[in-house]
Formats: sequence, structure tokens, C-alpha cells
Amino acid sequence: MSTQSQQNNNSALSVLTALFFMMGFITALNDTLIPHLKAIFDLTYVQAMLVQFCFFTPYAVLSISMGKLVEKIGYKGGVIGGFLLTAVGCILFYPAANIASYPIFLGALFILASGITLLQVAGNPYVTLLSKPGKESATLTLVQAFNSLGTTIAPIFGAIFILADIEKVTTKAEQVSSVQIPYLGLAGVLILLAVFVKMIRLPDARKIAEEETEHKHDGKTSVWQYKHLVLGAFGIFCYVGAEVSIGSLLINVMELTANLNHSTGANYLALYWGGAMVGRFLGSVMMNKFAPNKYLAFNATVAVVLIAIAILSGGGAISMWSLLAIGFFNSIMFPTIFSLATKGLGKFTGEASGILCTAIVGGAIVPVVQGFFADHIGLLVSFFVSALCYVYIVFFATKGYKID
Repeated sequence: MSTQSQQNNNSALSVLTALFFMMGFITALNDTLIPHLKAIFDLTYVQAMLVQFCFFTPYAVLSISMGKLVEKIGYKGGVIGGFLLTAVGCILFYPAANIASYPIFLGALFILASGITLLQVAGNPYVTLLSKPGKESATLTLVQAFNSLGTTIAPIFGAIFILADIEKVTTKAEQVSSVQIPYLGLAGVLILLAVFVKMIRLPDARKIAEEETEHKHDGKTSVWQYKHLVLGAFGIFCYVGAEVSIGSLLINVMELTANLNHSTGANYLALYWGGAMVGRFLGSVMMNKFAPNKYLAFNATVAVVLIAIAILSGGGAISMWSLLAIGFFNSIMFPTIFSLATKGLGKFTGEASGILCTAIVGGAIVPVVQGFFADHIGLLVSFFVSALCYVYIVFFATKGYKID
């Protein structure tokens, strides 16, 4: 790769940091939205988790078609389209709040998440294809650190602009209207980002993918022939499911076991996502010294241990801080699983990204499953569901990642 080409790639990677920041920010706002809507509409845990179900279901039903769309319009076009579609979903929060209808909120979340899906499908492989050979995991981890910056700021933003002074208002209409201005503001930022990306020149990563395929000559005719991709897809399913389940229920854990109100809990929740941010910046350096799969196996193992400590402690500060600490060890999981699963796929990278992003539906399914157990056997004990997800990630990091 020429020096000029690498400089262009570095410029493109810098632009992509804004994309990952916004994806993280909007996704983590759900963790503030869930307890807020649960209280307003008097929902069960399963009903409240429909927020995550509607947010992550588009990954299941749209990712593969989004992957094919990206192959046609290019990664830049996918980024622009993703920003605009996400903005539409944010705008729809305004009428949803006016009507004070939970089902309409869920519909707005589905549209918003459809845009996020397109951003994921275009953004992740864009980063891996623009990275220096052999540095894919470290580069994607570094860029996704800005995703974690977004998830760290979002709970604080939600506590200030959505949850603040909520106990002082009396009617449901007044309580639910607190989401209108914040989401309209997000829509404006997203539209500005789409215009900015349209105006700048970015390299076409499809040419890089084609060159990689021609160089390999592995004889594969379908993306499904790569076993490490299929196993990695289930790894993504498990990781996102566990991360979202923990983040979604942490405020309730802090309320029930540490007597913290929702607003205070949202501020503590920032530590969960902040840990992921710190871990990603650190991980981008550490993976230049340690094999990415070994680093992944270590982090997943520690996550299992922390959940066991939280459950066995039975509540209180130990349980709360054990679950918050998992954020740090979640840090490198998504970018490392993604880069290991797409390694060596060449021209199939875009299609593979669609498959891997489909697996993000774990964020829709696992929280609902854990919500079911929370309703029936207790909130803390239900975290065994997340622990099982991390056990599978240990398997992928030790065995499943290997290219056949």
C-alpha cells in the first residue's frame, strides 16, 4: 500500500470515529429509556425489554439485505443512508411522546435501529478493509473506543435531559415529553453528519476487498463456506446479548439492591460504558503485543467470574460493582470477534458483515430471555443467562476463530 493511500485511509478512519460515537451514544440511551418508560407505562421487565427487542430486531431482518445494498452503493453511501434513516427514527419520538403510546415508541425505535443497522453493516468492514494488514483487530478496537465514548456520555446525557426532575412532574404526558427535545437534537446532529460525509472524499474499500480475494485464491464460492465466520456470528450474538442485558438491568439492580434512584443509577451506569471505553483504548495497544484471540478469551473468562460473584453476593455493593466492572472486559469483544470472523474473506467481506450484523439480534433476544427469568426466579439470579453467553465466547476465542 502506498504512503498516499495509507494517508487517505487514515483520514477515512478518522471520519468513521464520528459514526461509531453516534452508534454508541444512541444505543446506550436505551438503558436510560427502559427504566423511564417502565415507570411511566407500569411495565413488567419483559414488556420493558421490548425496547431492546425492537431496537435489535432490525439486525436480524435487515442486515443481510443491507450488506447487499452496501455492495451496490459503496461503504460511503451506506454511511450516509444510515445517518439519515436513524435521524428519521429520532424525529418520530416527538409524535410518539405527544400521543403517549408505548407501541408507537417501539415503532420509532425500530426505524431508528434500521438506520443503526445500516451504519454497522457499512462501518465495521470499512474499518477492517482500510486497516494495515495484521492490525485489523487493533484498529477496529481503537475506532470503536469512540463508540464506547458515546455509550459513556449517553447515560449522563439521559440523566440530565430525560430523567432529571422527573419526580417533580405529575402527569404521564409531562413525564413522557422529556424525550422529545433530546431526540430531536440527535436527529439534527445526524443530518449534519450525513451532509458532511457526502461532501468529503473517502476511498472505495470494495477495490481493496477484490484485491484480497484475487491474492488468496482459496477457491471458496460462498461466504457460508467459512466456518470461522459462522462461529463468529454466534459469538457476536452472545456478546451483544450479554452486554445489552447487563446494561439494561443495571439501573434496576442498583435500585433494588443498593437503594439508588433511576437518575443516580444512570450516572453509575456511565461507569459500565466508561469501562468499555478505557478497555478499548488499552486493548488497541495490548493487541499489538498479545494475540487478539487470547486477549478475548481472558476477558470473557473474567466476565463469567464477575457475574458469579454478583449472583453469589446476593446484592449490595459487591454485586453492583461486579456487574459494573464487566464493562471494562466487554471492551474488546465486538471488534475482536468481528475482525477474527471476517479475516481472509476478501470480496465476501461486505456480505459477511451483513451476516455478523444480523447476529446483533442477540441484543433483542437475550435481554427478553433474561427478563423472563428476572420476573420468575429473581433479578440477580437471571444473570446466569449472560454468563452462558460469555462461556461461548471463551470457546470461540480458543477454538472457533481458526480459519479452516
